[in-house]
Amino acid sequence: MNQNLNEAETRAELIDPALAEAGWGKVDDSRVRREVITLGRLTGGGNRSKQDVAEYVLVYRGQKLAVIEAKRISKSDTEGLGQAKEYAAKLQSRFAYSTNGKGIYRVDMETGEEGNVNGYPTPDELWDETFAEP
Repeated sequence: MNQNLNEAETRAELIDPALAEAGWGKVDDSRVRREVITLGRLTGGGNRSKQDVAEYVLVYRGQKLAVIEAKRISKSDTEGLGQAKEYAAKLQSRFAYSTNGKGIYRVDMETGEEGNVNGYPTPDELWDETFAEP
């Protein structure tokens, strides 16, 4: 595995195929999208600071179920965890993922349970987890 992949290459070569393999964007009514979280602070003169954008939002049956924050392969799989949790809270998504393409770290925003997982859930698996009866 090439350890020199930048973030865009990590997404294109590792994360996008893993999401497709789990059925995201292939299963009816499932989508993977980028989402603008904030437009960025007004800095004067009609300008704004950099906007916050979630790299991946997993949407199924019209519900935003999870946010994935990606970092380049040479970074830790938890490097984007703070961002992922922040974005998931703002979007009211139950799950936040942080990944470097090799490792995947997941947080259940409702229970606080977190840790590494072996892969991404299918749309139906994530739906069932999100709306499971306690």
